[in-house]
Amino acid sequence: MQKVASVISFRLKRLHMFQQRFDLQTKCEGEMVNITPGVEKIVHESGVMSGLANIFVTGSTVAITTIEYEDGVLEDFRRALSVLAPDTIPYVHNVRWGDGNGRSHVKAACIGPSLTVPIANGALMCGTWQQVVLVELDVRSGRKRTVVVTVVE
Repeated sequence: MQKVASVISFRLKRLHMFQQRFDLQTKCEGEMVNITPGVEKIVHESGVMSGLANIFVTGSTVAITTIEYEDGVLEDFRRALSVLAPDTIPYVHNVRWGDGNGRSHVKAACIGPSLTVPIANGALMCGTWQQVVLVELDVRSGRKRTVVVTVVE
């Protein structure tokens, strides 16, 4: 068995941070929006060649993840989420608040509101078929969502 040595190298310098936001309007529960072009634009505008991009969405019934943005995979993901938090079971949140989006909160908490992607040569290091997506999970339609992208060198 061969041992692999890894070297961690860093230099202390002043961090370069760049942050921008963009808003988008979603239509319905289960909608997945490919936000990769918007994130790439911000990374380009930051001028950072090597670093990290953190993508965060504000709200507790929406999430950010990566996926192959292809109709079949998107439908499979929606189905998997419906198994995770089905609309056919009672949610204490719904009883307490009467807004019917208990399952939305559960799904969003499982996926998460943020994602960090490495940057190399001024570009996101996503795989060939990997896109950054916003997942709308709220049962109420027509939500305005704010995405915050923070780029750190």
